[in-house]
Amino acid sequence: MNSCNLVASLTGIACTLSQCLSEEELNLLSASLVQLGDTIVAILANESYLEACCKSTKENDQNKSCNN
Repeated sequence: MNSCNLVASLTGIACTLSQCLSEEELNLLSASLVQLGDTIVAILANESYLEACCKSTKENDQNKSCNN
């Protein structure tokens, strides 16, 4: 899906939901989706960090074995 299609789809979903849900329900849904997005970002950041740490550790181990 290209960026324009994604934006158009999300806009359509938002408009439909705004017609079907109360203001309180929309607020709760919005806050929940923000939390979901933030949690996914935190998971991805943690995985990147761990991957970088493992790569760094492996490189350090290789350098140590090469220097011996």
